[in-house]
Amino acid sequence: MLSLAKKERFMKLVIMIPCLNEEKTLPLVLKTIPKSIPKIDQIEILLIDDGCDDKTVEVAKKFGVKHFIHHTKNQGLSRSFRQGLNRALEMGADIIALTEGDNQYPQDRIPDLIKPILDKKADLVIGDRQTQTIDHFSLSKKFFQKLGTSILNMAAGTNIPDAISGFRAYSKQAALQLNPVADYSWATETTIQAAHKGHKIVIIPIKTNPKLRDSRQFKSSWQHIRKSAITIIRAFIMYKPYALFFSLGTFFLIVGLIPFIHYLYLVITTKNPFGAHHLQSLLLGAILLIASFISYTLGVIADLIRINRSLIENQLEIIKQDHINSLNKAK
Repeated sequence: MLSLAKKERFMKLVIMIPCLNEEKTLPLVLKTIPKSIPKIDQIEILLIDDGCDDKTVEVAKKFGVKHFIHHTKNQGLSRSFRQGLNRALEMGADIIALTEGDNQYPQDRIPDLIKPILDKKADLVIGDRQTQTIDHFSLSKKFFQKLGTSILNMAAGTNIPDAISGFRAYSKQAALQLNPVADYSWATETTIQAAHKGHKIVIIPIKTNPKLRDSRQFKSSWQHIRKSAITIIRAFIMYKPYALFFSLGTFFLIVGLIPFIHYLYLVITTKNPFGAHHLQSLLLGAILLIASFISYTLGVIADLIRINRSLIENQLEIIKQDHINSLNKAK
């Protein structure tokens, strides 16, 4: 009697590891990556060589890594992530997990990281580092991490405790729908994109490994804050333009009307309301009203661009899927 039970389809996990001169820490990462995971048929590692000039690549090959992206010059985490995401999809990934070559994250938690996706309960899973408990984080860094995450949650409409964590996993469908464009803060940008595309985001608490070296992503906290702020402002413009520009327009409208209301009051209550100081205030009010009109107009235009971007992204998703299908047929 033939079994009516459907055979579960082949599941492939691709683990991305961006590296910049990680020959000393990479062995710790590769040793702790699970060799097998329930419900996963194949695990592949994709190492992004972001301009390494040490023996990082040689170390990876000794551990059996076969898939690489090579940059002759350091291009940064955001570009590495963007290229790695596309390559992982071309490799046939059903789930894409990310960790880093400095052994900051607990690779042995990768099964827990991808489980919500395997169970079809999440499109994106983020490992919460619980930054307020990390000993080597200064008080100022903890404060700015919390502040930045709060602002990001405002932009994304989420409640994520550690939105810039690099220990995360994406389903194939979620990865297909992501279109990061920023050259900095890839985690911030893709978290906001995922939220606005309606992806189900699940958080799992993790404990980071002891610090082995200083961060190379930014020279100072202020640089990180400045670049992250630019990414968040861009996200507001891209995904909530009406909220940004209409709020500005309303502010300019209210402030701009005050001199006119004041002048009207003087006309009604004073016999001689005219004077040079009134002309100056009315001129300022007129400028603010013009600024209000411009803000409202920009809001309408930006919203139309947002709609157009959404349509283009839908087409990009179809193109990516067709490209992956053609690669699979060619194999």
